[in-house]
Amino acid sequence: MDNLQPKIKHRPFCFSVKGHVKMLRLALTVTSMTFFIVAQAPEPYIVITGFEVTVILFFILLYIFRLDRLMKWLFWPLLVFALVTAVCCLADGALIYRKLLFNPSGPYQKKPVHEKKEVL
Repeated sequence: MDNLQPKIKHRPFCFSVKGHVKMLRLALTVTSMTFFIVAQAPEPYIVITGFEVTVILFFILLYIFRLDRLMKWLFWPLLVFALVTAVCCLADGALIYRKLLFNPSGPYQKKPVHEKKEVL
């Protein structure tokens, strides 16, 4: 007699609880990044939240296209971390270059100690 097993019905990622939680996390992270940009927060805060948005978006796309089940030989966390780290390093380098280009003397203006202030 054939051993019949019931087929597990595939539920699309977008309609699963896991999918809703990940999309809610993405929306929350994008909102916090928007608030950091509007409030003109220090650049590391914006870069870190941008890094997190990129990672979350990548994983959502990964689950939507079911690539995690298609390629079992690939260690996804390592690949994601490597790609996002490379992108963030390039972005950080561009920000540092821009900051040095517009302010080559550095953040502080050194003044001689013997310089006297004029009294009006």
